[in-house]
Amino acid sequence: MITEQLLKNKVQGIVSRQSQAKTTKKMSDKADRIIIFDTTLRDGEQCPGATLNIDEKLIIAKQLARLGVDIIEAGFAFASPGDFEAVQKIAQTVGTENGPVICSLARARHDDIKAAAEAIKPAAKGRIHTFIATSDIHLQYKLKKTKPEVISIAEEMVAYAKSFTDDVEFSPEDAGRSDPEFLYQVLERAIAAGATTVNIPDTVGYTTPSEFGAIIKGITENVPNIDKAIISVHGHNDLGLAVANFLEAVKIGARQLECTINGIGERAGNAALEELVMALHVRRQYFNPFFGRSTDSQESLTNIDTKQIYKTSRLVSNLTGMLVQPNKAIVGANAFAHESGIHQDGVLKNKLTYEIMDAQLIGLTDNQIVLGKHSGRNAFGTRLKELSFELSEKDLNKAFIRFKEVADKKKEISDWDLEAIVNDEIQQAPDLFRVELVQVSCGSNTQPTATVTLRTPNGEELTDAAIGTGPIDAVYKAINRVVNVPNELIEFSVQSVTGGIDALGEVTIRLRYESCVFSGHAANTDIIVASAQAYVNALNRLYAALQQQVK
Repeated sequence: MITEQLLKNKVQGIVSRQSQAKTTKKMSDKADRIIIFDTTLRDGEQCPGATLNIDEKLIIAKQLARLGVDIIEAGFAFASPGDFEAVQKIAQTVGTENGPVICSLARARHDDIKAAAEAIKPAAKGRIHTFIATSDIHLQYKLKKTKPEVISIAEEMVAYAKSFTDDVEFSPEDAGRSDPEFLYQVLERAIAAGATTVNIPDTVGYTTPSEFGAIIKGITENVPNIDKAIISVHGHNDLGLAVANFLEAVKIGARQLECTINGIGERAGNAALEELVMALHVRRQYFNPFFGRSTDSQESLTNIDTKQIYKTSRLVSNLTGMLVQPNKAIVGANAFAHESGIHQDGVLKNKLTYEIMDAQLIGLTDNQIVLGKHSGRNAFGTRLKELSFELSEKDLNKAFIRFKEVADKKKEISDWDLEAIVNDEIQQAPDLFRVELVQVSCGSNTQPTATVTLRTPNGEELTDAAIGTGPIDAVYKAINRVVNVPNELIEFSVQSVTGGIDALGEVTIRLRYESCVFSGHAANTDIIVASAQAYVNALNRLYAALQQQVK
């Protein structure tokens, strides 16, 4: 029986659903390629220590749109007011007619689905992704429900989601450990209720490629109405098999891959977007026949602009504070490095001897050192454009000033240095407190002491000093004495941008105030100064948020 509210929702959604129907059909028509569903901002953010604030999520969402992902899972709208606001803001800003589909996750519950629908409403193309567990262990210990009850809930909640948008995705959580016959029943009923995408999650990263492929094959052969939905896959990397599982699923008929930048996510992480995309690109001849294409077809299997991969990887790493391991496939620092003499000799003669892809494909360049202190603004701006940075005149001027400051300290400026400089400028917090002076005294037989001078929002210069367990601890204590805003430091990470004693050091800071997290980022050849600037940047975001609350 359709309730009055449900009928109202259906009427209100007619226009939107007509648009969504076109989108869904368009997506279905493209089932001969892979749909990239990015969940960096949802599942990726669930990685311990990777909490992002709303502004950071928006920055990443904009870059994901430039990367060319088809769908952005922007968050779990019902989880918190902050999550709701982030999904809504991304829907407003990034969810344009020509942009990606904006999706919100929702449990198979009325409140969750309603919140998701409200959050994605500003997007030109919105999706609700609802889920309920189907494995015996989840039914017994988590849900405490019978199989018929789960089928009924799945059917009802998909239909409810359908009343808000025509683009509904359904996931049977822990499908990898679910009874196959029960899985087929749930999927059939979910599709009948209106699900246009059915996602098969290997929630705990348990399956091997052959097992996961068999699950997908079983679904294609035993779910009568499976032709009315796109098969998606979601997997975790607990056994290091997520990417391999996905590629096997693609061969069987999966056409949507749910993945994250750098493979970040809960526990050991998710399937890495960059690895999946480049595997499909490099091995097109192998995968083409599974898409009904000729073996030698050069048409891309995804819509991803591969030259944006490295830039996106670095951005996510900087903002989350999750460092990319040097030997990480595709985007690690060593991915295109050769130390063996035999390898070096081969690469010098022909790159194809030991490299299966060109570094330029992911946005890296062979031209590492091109600028110095005598370089002009035009050369600087031109190089940034070559690196895919699109800066306003104001941001370009700020970045150029920073470039000159760094160039006075470093003889050679690499592309990685340029990237750090630009990211440092465009990710700046509100300019409230400003570091004017940092001075430290430390050593093996000296009590670490720091003196700092900050310019306050009203232009006043305040100086204070403190002692600490180390120079950075002393600096932070001195800054806290000046700013006087309660906070808890929950994360401090530092990494070198390039090699050498004059390398830029990048510092990422995270502060917690009550339930909110605020981040700061800075780069400098002096790691103490970078640490101070990053800390003040985070405090500025916190201070601005407190000012907004007062208003």
